[in-house]
Amino acid sequence: MSFTWPIALVALLLIPGLVLAYRWSERRRVRSQAGFGNPDLLPNVVDRAPGRVRALPLVLALLALAAMIVGVARPTATVSVPREEATIVLAMDVSRSMKATDVEPTRLDAARAAAKAFLADVPEKFRVGVVSFATRAAVGVAPTEDRALVEASLDSLATGEGTAIGDAVALSLQIGQPQARTDEPPPPRAILLISDGARDGGRVDPAEAAQTARERGVPVYSVLLGTPDGVVEETLTGGFRRIIRVPPSPETLEEISATSGGELFTASDSTELSRVYEDLGSRLGSRDESREVTDVFAGAAALLLLVAGSISMLLFRRVP
Repeated sequence: MSFTWPIALVALLLIPGLVLAYRWSERRRVRSQAGFGNPDLLPNVVDRAPGRVRALPLVLALLALAAMIVGVARPTATVSVPREEATIVLAMDVSRSMKATDVEPTRLDAARAAAKAFLADVPEKFRVGVVSFATRAAVGVAPTEDRALVEASLDSLATGEGTAIGDAVALSLQIGQPQARTDEPPPPRAILLISDGARDGGRVDPAEAAQTARERGVPVYSVLLGTPDGVVEETLTGGFRRIIRVPPSPETLEEISATSGGELFTASDSTELSRVYEDLGSRLGSRDESREVTDVFAGAAALLLLVAGSISMLLFRRVP
């Protein structure tokens, strides 16, 4: 928390002085009462002394004063507020390794289902696009607010060969650009890269694509799918079967995320993948903003004063 007028906080030093003044006044009151009678006879006259409850209204009043002083200093806090609009491109790996069943039912099917759940969480005004990549990257649907089109694009994904990760990032940057140039800053953009491996083919180097994303202010959030036991079975000519081990390879995704200013998430099963998408949805659906919270402290001060006055009237029939 920061303050627009921090010098006002010096007034908080008055509160300890008021506490000392109150204690001095109480001691003086007790001494003056002793001059008119015997304090030992007081229990015979009064059923019970108010004790520490007597100071409660004053404590609340002092807290209210402290809140008012802090409010005068105009505090500013960083709060999370919903974004009104943004552009997100889902870059989906459809290489052969995405047929592995270590993430049920398959890596691709789990990624598709989680992506649809993600669509339900992001604000309606967000534009979402889909890019698929295997040997080459292709546009499934350009960024749009029409969720039906995005879901249809996800349903049409089919596996192929190769893993052109760099091409996917470059194409996602291209289709995610603002449609029209205005004097206002463009809405925030982000890329969600879902893959299980390193680069295999493609014309664009992933490091270069990540650097371009950083220069354009587009973070790439990567989701690494799969477990070390992942395998793909293929049927060869003659009925023979070939088993190919496809453990996830995080190095390329780590580099892309770190360079672009995003983050790498790992998902070893469908449940964890869903949690990853929920986390990403909350991050992309909100932003941190500095706001003045003077009204919060003013409201707290008013409430404390109201409570202090109520307690004082209830116990002593007077306002502190």
